Amino acid sequence: MTDIRAEPLSVDEVRAAVAEPAAGAVAIFVGTVRDHDHGQPVAALSYSAHPSAQDEMARIAEKVATSHQILGLAIAHRTGDLEIGDLAVVAAVSAAHRDEAFAACRELIEEVKASVPIWKHQSFTSGDSEWVNSA
Repeated sequence: MTDIRAEPLSVDEVRAAVAEPAAGAVAIFVGTVRDHDHGQPVAALSYSAHPSAQDEMARIAEKVATSHQILGLAIAHRTGDLEIGDLAVVAAVSAAHRDEAFAACRELIEEVKASVPIWKHQSFTSGDSEWVNSA
């Protein structure tokens, strides 16, 4: 499962997507909207995705899945307006053992963050704002 959506994310849904009877480990990463960045209080943020973002996320998921001995992999990323505490991204990987689950989950989230064209627009309580991950 790879999903980019405007609707709220569910840790349970992503975890269920990687459920396997042979899995002895499930590593889950949950990225939430925090109330600060670079020493400034954050009021809110919005995520925008390029039309190619879904395909790129699926490509990365496939690459990670084939480079690790895992049983399941899923990731969902939110778009639109989010508030402090909202889930921005949820990734899960199941494997027979924890080392592979942790390694694959970390690689998945790092690659998605680095390569998928999803941009964050942060609004600070000062009235300033900034775009993150935009070139």
